[in-house]
Amino acid sequence: MYSVLSITTPAAPDISGINIAGIVISIGIGVTVWLVASFVIVGITKRVAAGTTLFKKPHFRWVAPALRALDHERRVQRANTIGSLLNSVVAALVAVITSIYVLQNLDVNIAPLLTSVGILGVAIGFGAQQLIRDFLAGIFITIEDQYGIGDVIETSEVVGTVESMGLRITRVRADDGTIWYLRNGEILRVGNRSQGNYVPPAETAQDEPHPDSATQQKAGE
Repeated sequence: MYSVLSITTPAAPDISGINIAGIVISIGIGVTVWLVASFVIVGITKRVAAGTTLFKKPHFRWVAPALRALDHERRVQRANTIGSLLNSVVAALVAVITSIYVLQNLDVNIAPLLTSVGILGVAIGFGAQQLIRDFLAGIFITIEDQYGIGDVIETSEVVGTVESMGLRITRVRADDGTIWYLRNGEILRVGNRSQGNYVPPAETAQDEPHPDSATQQKAGE
């Protein structure tokens, strides 16, 4: 009896579904969109940091007292923070969309991948609720200009001077020199002593006449 051994050669991978031109075009468009968006964001950031000259013209001088001029350092800090946030969001969106088109041109079924990414995103969202809350609070604090670097603020935890601001943490130096790191999502109430006409309690007490002295003065009369 003779056994015939059949040797089968491995099949060559099917690359007929791969679109090389589509991959190159997708990557090229993604890089171009990211560069243009970064250029626009940098231009807007510089313009915001430099400030507007509209209300400095003679026709608008009458409205100047009604506007609260922002300190240069605070304005630059706000502009840089918002610019950094926009850059991160644009980069993430461009990367995700470009990756989807590249996978499609590689003839990869992305439906299961999108489902897995969606489930993972939901899990991360539930696990990082506090982190997301801190970031959102930091964005609104920056945009609304609730306080800035150099301001004296009062929160439920501490009274001190703001030394640095981020999207997650605000660093405050108290009067005794202690450095406090406050999570933006946990700052439920904040008072800014630098924005209004704050009068220290000691000065208020000195300006008001003491009741005993007023009684003695009436008795002497």
